[in-house]
Amino acid sequence: MKLFRYIFSPLWKIWFVLWFTVPFLLLFPLFYLALRTKKFDLVFKLKRVWARVICFGSFLYPVVSYQSKKYSLPRPCVIVSNHTSYLDIIFTPFYVDHVAVWIGKYELLKIPLFRYFFVYLDIPVNRKKNTDAHKAFTDSGKKIDAHISVVIYPEGTISESGRLKLFKNGAFKLAIEKQVPIVPVANLNNWHFLQNGGFFKSNGRPGIPQIVVGDPISTQGMTEKNITELKEKVYTFIQEELYKFMEK
Repeated sequence: MKLFRYIFSPLWKIWFVLWFTVPFLLLFPLFYLALRTKKFDLVFKLKRVWARVICFGSFLYPVVSYQSKKYSLPRPCVIVSNHTSYLDIIFTPFYVDHVAVWIGKYELLKIPLFRYFFVYLDIPVNRKKNTDAHKAFTDSGKKIDAHISVVIYPEGTISESGRLKLFKNGAFKLAIEKQVPIVPVANLNNWHFLQNGGFFKSNGRPGIPQIVVGDPISTQGMTEKNITELKEKVYTFIQEELYKFMEK
């Protein structure tokens, strides 16, 4: 079994990268024009098309379920989820139904062509620099003021084993300061299909990733005194969904 994974996983990852890269290159002229002309609704629709093509070509069939019932996400809002795989980002347009931006590591600015997302729309951050983190927080607030939602992974890094790490305060402080709802999202098993880690040692395979979207949490009337309470509420939701999945 280990030998099969050692051989199959790298081959599938190469196949996945092809289905990630080739459609992006084909769509890039449209992405660039939409970004330059600030047609961000079109940018997000193109991202949704790109995500579906990636999934179709790499045999990934994400299933999105809802805590209570399916709903349209409040606009704007802060979308908070655990971070287990790069697939977490790719699958976001499957449940976000309007323009949203990601806060991503500043190294992404070094990637040719892809960097334009962060030049014109998404928000880069170097978490090692307090000034960078503060600027990212301020820029996120401006996006919300412009009626654009923000996707944040409060663990700050990818969990290679899918275990939930401690949350940072930024996402919850932002939602409270702007008095917008938080939408908690649990990525249950994305890391089973594309795991962060060594190219030969980590998981890589097709399958059915599962995601649970929680009910929106209102922040109306909350102050900074409620940051810990709000953070714990979101953490508990995601942790409980992970426990339920593991018990199946």
